[in-house]
Amino acid sequence: MKNKSIQWGITAGAHDASIAVIKDSSEIVFAAHAERSSRKKNDAYLNHTVFEQAIEYGTPHQVFWYENTFKKRLRQLWAGQYKTALWKNTPIEQMSAFDSKQNIFWAQNFGVGEAVWPAQTIKQMSHHHSHAAAGYYTSAYKDATVVVIDSIGEWETLTIWSGKNREINRVFSQKYPHSVGLWYSAMTQRIGLKPNEDEYILMGWAALGDPDKYYRKIMDDFLEPLSKENPNIRFRHNLHRGCLWWAPELNTLQDYADIAAATQKVYETLFRHTLKHAMQLNKSKNLVLMGGCALNCVANSIAHEYYENVWIMPNPGDAGSSIGCVAAYNQEFLDWKGPYLGYNIEGAYPINSVLKELSTTRMVGVANGRAEYGPRALGNRTLFADPRGADVQDLVNTVKKRQAFRPFAPVILEEHAQNYFDGCVGPYMQYTSICKYPDQFPAIAHIDNTSRVQTVNSEQHPQLYNMLQRWYEDTGCPMLLNTSLNIKGEPMVDTEADAERWTLKYGVKVFTRDE
Repeated sequence: MKNKSIQWGITAGAHDASIAVIKDSSEIVFAAHAERSSRKKNDAYLNHTVFEQAIEYGTPHQVFWYENTFKKRLRQLWAGQYKTALWKNTPIEQMSAFDSKQNIFWAQNFGVGEAVWPAQTIKQMSHHHSHAAAGYYTSAYKDATVVVIDSIGEWETLTIWSGKNREINRVFSQKYPHSVGLWYSAMTQRIGLKPNEDEYILMGWAALGDPDKYYRKIMDDFLEPLSKENPNIRFRHNLHRGCLWWAPELNTLQDYADIAAATQKVYETLFRHTLKHAMQLNKSKNLVLMGGCALNCVANSIAHEYYENVWIMPNPGDAGSSIGCVAAYNQEFLDWKGPYLGYNIEGAYPINSVLKELSTTRMVGVANGRAEYGPRALGNRTLFADPRGADVQDLVNTVKKRQAFRPFAPVILEEHAQNYFDGCVGPYMQYTSICKYPDQFPAIAHIDNTSRVQTVNSEQHPQLYNMLQRWYEDTGCPMLLNTSLNIKGEPMVDTEADAERWTLKYGVKVFTRDE
């Protein structure tokens, strides 16, 4: 029987599928990524396990889809993507691979066979509207400017919105093929990384290069001159299929580092251009930043130069739109209590076990409580380590099978953050700041001495706060290295069984509760 207080939001079909459960229009009771239960990184399809987790909160009376499939199909046909446009082009087809368990689930819970949900029950919102709503309706601002920058929705690639008194209205729209996100992904592929997945590696690699060496070349080769009169960002090429053709003579590792550095600098130029025009289009002092490009934590700090207050929902990419598409329809502010919304591992947070293990091996995993909704581990599916050892970065990178140059993030007691870091900090690892003492904490300071800081207070995560407080009392160090409990190319640990497998496979203890 359908529960009239329950609504589902769904994203699927492209990458990183997710599902959210909203109760009484404002309470987020569950939100999870499909990859965590399927164990397929960036899984584009939902699966019976994540559906079963969602339906524990009640069978929905309404289901929302995060974009308009008809408009998206028109754009794909216009772009010559005929196979893509005609393949799995309805929400039903895009939700899952429709295995036998999936079919049984649908039949039992919705009274339909062959995994067919009556099409009229799924309400479609637009892609950028879903992004904007996910940010605005989880923020604390009744009056805000909302900026959405991503690769592509149906047609839109960059939008600016005015949010006021529960309504958000689009005040600017830039359309395909002119896309900052597509360009950044193309440059990711150009230096040998995987587009739509490894953009954060390019961001980290940028610190090893010279940002000025190819900055002018990239600006001239890819972009039309920017205008002070309007916010348009126009590209000279359609970069949907990449730019492997660009500057083939630049093919050494140092060239790639210099390209990464220039790419990051160009992005920051485009970001500033957008923020300046956003301020002209809407006079609010509050900014909400959304879309996949809002994961660029190196650039995000720039927003604070232009706005008094900035909110970035911790899941700003497409997966976060499973919340956003419901919010876009309801136009109700959501009761945002934090990103811990996924699968729940019950039991006391393993404070004693973690501290004991850190004192001997210096590295330990935690899988406890509700899994994080978003791409970053924030204490519940985390690999912790002592940030002070000179060899810790190499030790953790070896376990996680990551490139040796890549840095790690610190999680620190909020009241101590400004004593150790200069710049923007916050609870969701959304900004980089300068580590004041990189020689003392080499495991969490990048080559340019930056750190992507997570702060913790007793309200945001009381168990993690208590653990850090005890660690500080024992060691005089108010922080730990915090990285996601996974290895490169795999999703984060989700369940108790995942944690047990991780321990057996990688030889690092993962605690699900205090022993």
